[in-house]
Amino acid sequence: MPHPLVSIITPSYNQARFLEDTLQSVLRQNYPHLEYIVVDGGSTDGSAEIIKRYADHLAWWVSEPDKGQADAINKGFRRAAGEIVAWLNSDDLYLPNAITEAVEVFQAHPGAGMVFGDAVSSDAEGHLLNHLPAGNLQLINLLRFQIITQPAVFMRRSLLEKVNYLDPSYHFFLDHHLWIRMAREAEIVHQERTWAVSRYHADAKNVYMADKCGEEAYRILAWAESQDDLAAIMRENPRCIWAGAHKINARYLLDGGLAWPAFKGYIKASVTCPSLLASFWHRLLFAGLSLLGGGFLAKWYYALKKQRAPRFETPTPLEDWPGIKLDA
Repeated sequence: MPHPLVSIITPSYNQARFLEDTLQSVLRQNYPHLEYIVVDGGSTDGSAEIIKRYADHLAWWVSEPDKGQADAINKGFRRAAGEIVAWLNSDDLYLPNAITEAVEVFQAHPGAGMVFGDAVSSDAEGHLLNHLPAGNLQLINLLRFQIITQPAVFMRRSLLEKVNYLDPSYHFFLDHHLWIRMAREAEIVHQERTWAVSRYHADAKNVYMADKCGEEAYRILAWAESQDDLAAIMRENPRCIWAGAHKINARYLLDGGLAWPAFKGYIKASVTCPSLLASFWHRLLFAGLSLLGGGFLAKWYYALKKQRAPRFETPTPLEDWPGIKLDA
């Protein structure tokens, strides 16, 4: 089969600490027909100098002020010529063979408008922490805020254009809102392979602005209620859909160190839809322990995770893969 052109967009703003690893994780892919675009928002931390070193390998790049992450990504999308497109944030990584495998899934599913794999999380230093399996999620799952890890997603450009790109009014769940709009229009397909690393660090906006994340989850459901097709789905099981929003709100509050609001959010989710409790009881327990002075458990937990890195298959060893540290 011919190799369709794949366009990857990296939005960047003051992430020089991670940027070069991100660039290398794209450029070291084994896919033969790749277009790489970097859209920097006018960084002042040396990011532009890093990008310049790789300019010969880029189809296009720019460093100029923009209106936020969605605006930067959309700017890249509108430049992209690929039949298949994706974006990789400047602190995340692709794993070996990710693009090749994503293209193979599209070729096996010609009706698919979006394909997604699994991912793994890492800390700021690149130590792998948790495996993030997506599962075979469909539209109803997305409305319940079952999350697809963004860097493991690839899309057909034709579908992206049909749904009119990212909505720049969203800043935290801009990806999830896009997945819902895509799943309304075309088949979405999960591949049980690990394609990407999602990095968690103190400068990530969903950490230092954790109290704002949940607002967008509720806003997405309010929007969905205004759409006839989505509102009909929501009427079938509204309690578990709204409980999903409470759960994701609590998750980000807890990740942001806001134990009391997180605890209340988890309680609200469990009361709204008790069957969901099985999926987050451990985080509810952790929020409760944090309120009782057990915050030290977080450091112990992540130290343990560094020693017990998640296991998954890759076509080549990760010992020298950019951005990943396999030592404890």
